[in-house]
Amino acid sequence: MAFLAAFATLILAVTKGIAGYFYGSEILITDAFHSGADIMAIFASGFGLWLASKKKTTRFPYGFFKAETLVTFIIGLFIIWVGIEMVKNGYHKIFHVEEVKGFPFVPMAVSFISIVAAFFIAKKEKAVGRMINSQSLLINAQESFLDIFISTVVLAGILFAFLKILYVEGTVIILIALLILKLGIENAWASLLVLMDANLDPELRNEIEKKINEIYGVKGTGEVNIRESGPFKMVECKIYTSPTLPLYRAHELADKTEALIMTAYEDIESVFIHVEPTISKEVSALIPVKDINGLDSKVFGHFGRAPYYIIVRFNEEETKIEDFYYNEYLDEKKHIGIKVIRAVIGHKLDMLFTSQIGEISFYMLKDNFVNIYKIQEDMTVREIIKRYQTAKLEEITVPTHTLEESQISQ
Repeated sequence: MAFLAAFATLILAVTKGIAGYFYGSEILITDAFHSGADIMAIFASGFGLWLASKKKTTRFPYGFFKAETLVTFIIGLFIIWVGIEMVKNGYHKIFHVEEVKGFPFVPMAVSFISIVAAFFIAKKEKAVGRMINSQSLLINAQESFLDIFISTVVLAGILFAFLKILYVEGTVIILIALLILKLGIENAWASLLVLMDANLDPELRNEIEKKINEIYGVKGTGEVNIRESGPFKMVECKIYTSPTLPLYRAHELADKTEALIMTAYEDIESVFIHVEPTISKEVSALIPVKDINGLDSKVFGHFGRAPYYIIVRFNEEETKIEDFYYNEYLDEKKHIGIKVIRAVIGHKLDMLFTSQIGEISFYMLKDNFVNIYKIQEDMTVREIIKRYQTAKLEEITVPTHTLEESQISQ
């Protein structure tokens, strides 16, 4: 549909230009330039997309995506020059009315045909745009409706020029020239911003930042940068995670973040994620306990069967109890640990301290970037924190019992 609309506009522009030239209608020639400017903008986009589809090379490892932007910038400058010349011509016409020989049947007929054509093009673009939910077609439809108004003004201007009414022809030419100038400035300015890697979509930036912060294991985001390259966008961002997270797990977190962004947005061509440990040294931990006695609560021997769980946040200076959780699944026979994890996972845990953990719970926690450390039954929460801070706890790297045992004990 976009191609057909562009072709129809091209035919109209050529027809208006020829009719204006042979019948001495400056207004019609200016209108032809206005239609031509629209075609040039469409051509820049199409040419750029064609060039952007070319494969990357050794010399151009980032592809040819910015070719569209560069071509649009050059054409934008050309359109600005045309607009300025048209304004100068319109100013001259305000004070000099040339004699028109004979009634301008052909120029007026061409303007009328242009009005009818623009009307049908606009209606078709709007209908197809709504049907396929294409924003670009809907925007083109608005431009086509604007062309109806301009062609109507041109039609009236041709008639007034024939009647030798002062100022009308020059004023109409200046009006259309200003629209041409506006189109050129918009194209050139937008292209310049893209070439300078300006962030033109702060809403998308905020949306991506929000999605990243929802990923379990991410402790914050910083420097989310989006730069456009032709029809595509490229995202670079920094994410923070627990300083205790091993390097290979940090890579997994980066891959997970990249996959989320690439899946959510089709026009994003590449994502670069840089992972850093969170500036805050505070970490959170889940501990299965026998009783509720603050930091003196004692560890229960098995993760899934613990009557209570304590959630603590601590750093080098202090330890704070964030919450206690009562195990409401003790009467159930299977997968208790999994249900507990689902209930407390919203606390964005960094680690679990336990003496035993089954296979299913183990891998569920690992998938959520939770490190697991081995402790002894009847140790207090205070003792555990102290031993962790002095690097006296061993990390559990495999489940303490098998899947079959987990199905019975969890």
